[in-house]
Amino acid sequence: MKIIFAGTPDFAVPTLQMLLDSEHEICAVYTQPDRPSGRGRQLTPPPIKTLALQADIEVYQPANFKSDEELALLASFDADLMIVVAYGMILPQTVLDIPRLACLNVHASLLPRWRGAAPIQRAVIAGDKATGVTIMQVVLKLDAGDMLLKETCLIGSQQTASELHDELANLGGIGLAKVLGNYQQITEQAQSQDEALVTYAPKLEKAEAQLDWTQSADELARKIRGLNAWPVAQTVYQDKTLRIWQAQALDAETNEAAGTIINREAKQLDVATGKGVLRLLEVQLPGKKRMRSIDFLNANQLTGIVLG
Repeated sequence: MKIIFAGTPDFAVPTLQMLLDSEHEICAVYTQPDRPSGRGRQLTPPPIKTLALQADIEVYQPANFKSDEELALLASFDADLMIVVAYGMILPQTVLDIPRLACLNVHASLLPRWRGAAPIQRAVIAGDKATGVTIMQVVLKLDAGDMLLKETCLIGSQQTASELHDELANLGGIGLAKVLGNYQQITEQAQSQDEALVTYAPKLEKAEAQLDWTQSADELARKIRGLNAWPVAQTVYQDKTLRIWQAQALDAETNEAAGTIINREAKQLDVATGKGVLRLLEVQLPGKKRMRSIDFLNANQLTGIVLG
């Protein structure tokens, strides 16, 4: 089949690579415009653009699809399908009507749970035991199209959102390959989503990074895993921001006030919470590299310190 691919970040790369390795024809790749990145704020191409150019595929980066010229260009490819994976733009109906067969999306959750921008992180933060990817038909309403196929995976008890992201990215390509390999039969068996089961996954905000030590150790541990690798959970240590990359909830109780560092003698960076004890495993001070908690303990005097 002739396919237009629309995607932007690393999550979309395995799916595009699967299509490039298949018998299907990629007639065009659409991605977001280059954005400033890094300390130098230099314009940086999205990962999908880099992969497409390496494969000698034409890349298009429109700001939107409001102009007749952009719609005419899209229609000129005479594509059977448009595949959308984390494109970063809500497509208007005028675009959805262009492919001959359909516009399909690879979404990183088991729909209808976690529609929206941050399904991977929200699943980890919520403590879900399993998640996956859903291949669905794209409709105008956000992530509400009929479901064609699901691929499921368990969420490890210590798995970060970053690690889960990579696993689901690979599952996306696997799931889409199954759909394309038996397209007619799978589309005939498409299932609508139960609106009563819908939950939403709003995009992450930097303000969410600040930890509230009155929460339970379990809640805090899930949040730390869910915010890894962005925006990364943080707390205040002696008027400085302490980023927390990894932590583990302990089966222990304490009478110390929430946020108090305890167990200094045991060379463990344990913190009292609203319920239970949280063991910090990897932390980072401003301008420093990430470090193991024991190295942080050896370099800092922590007796009586309360994190904020």
